[in-house]
Amino acid sequence: MKIREVFVLTGEVIDRDMTPDELAQRKLDDDKYKAEQEKIKETATAKSALLDKLGITAEEAALLLS
Repeated sequence: MKIREVFVLTGEVIDRDMTPDELAQRKLDDDKYKAEQEKIKETATAKSALLDKLGITAEEAALLLS
């Protein structure tokens, strides 16, 4: 995987390979993002299932909770 470094003051652009540390951090960041997205999806699915079970809409639920 490549990284592009841009030095604004000089206009110099360097394209280089990621270091092992950068690759490891990228993997950690990707894994964290995927886990967060999965949790968001699971929460939305659970909320939708509960609303269906109760037979109300999201707007009706918001009114009940306000």
